[in-house]
Amino acid sequence: MSKRYLVKIRYQWQLFCLALMFFSQLPVSKSLPYSEKRMNRANRYFSLVGIVIGLLVCLSYSLFDHFFSTHLVIILTMITSVYITGAFHEDGLADMADGMGGGYSAEKRLTIMKDSRIGTYGTVTLVLSLLLKFQLLVELEQHSILMISVVFAYAMSRAFAASLIFDTPYVAEDDSSKSKPIACQQSGIDLMILLAVAFLPALLFPWFFVGFWSLLLSIIVILLLLRLAFRYWLISKIAGYTGDCLGAAQQVSELIIYLVLIHHISNTGVF
Repeated sequence: MSKRYLVKIRYQWQLFCLALMFFSQLPVSKSLPYSEKRMNRANRYFSLVGIVIGLLVCLSYSLFDHFFSTHLVIILTMITSVYITGAFHEDGLADMADGMGGGYSAEKRLTIMKDSRIGTYGTVTLVLSLLLKFQLLVELEQHSILMISVVFAYAMSRAFAASLIFDTPYVAEDDSSKSKPIACQQSGIDLMILLAVAFLPALLFPWFFVGFWSLLLSIIVILLLLRLAFRYWLISKIAGYTGDCLGAAQQVSELIIYLVLIHHISNTGVF
């Protein structure tokens, strides 16, 4: 392999590590090169990071399952997930809920979202979303598809959130913002890689079961409709997206995927 290709492979690896550093607390090299351009290019690997985190979460589930009851195992698994990600997406969901619920103008909403304190809207939204996620995971576990569903949802939901970068205006945040630097540009190639990787966990599902393709199509259509509505709502409220909005998009779409999976099982009785 020529030196030229080795350099390209190393560059892609560094982009993946940058995405991993952005989306998780997993250790990466402290000497990892960073620039705004690299951050924008790294968004192509956000769904791959979802797969990595999902696999780690499933590993923790398998370990806990040897010692504790189902409900306790799922709670410990959720704690593990939050620890790995640093509650990055949950924080975005709470902040966006506070901003959208408490602000009466785009400027006021953005100001509230940048505040590090959590308010009533954020608290209620976060608690209800975690309770819903717990119940959904319990039901998925009862149908013996929890681990497959988690890996799939973790990848797909991050692709859903990151895809908003492609065609939604970025609302620039001032220096007082508590947010991490985020990707604010996305090329067509980046988007295609992001989506292609997000579908890889679908290979884990038993393709022979009744209604697999209709299930996959349903998830795609519902997420596309959700994306259309969510994008329109963001533009009408704050003229674009912020990092908090992407975090909220990930959390909401993850829950939607679980709901669709459970609805399918309830109606068909098979998986």
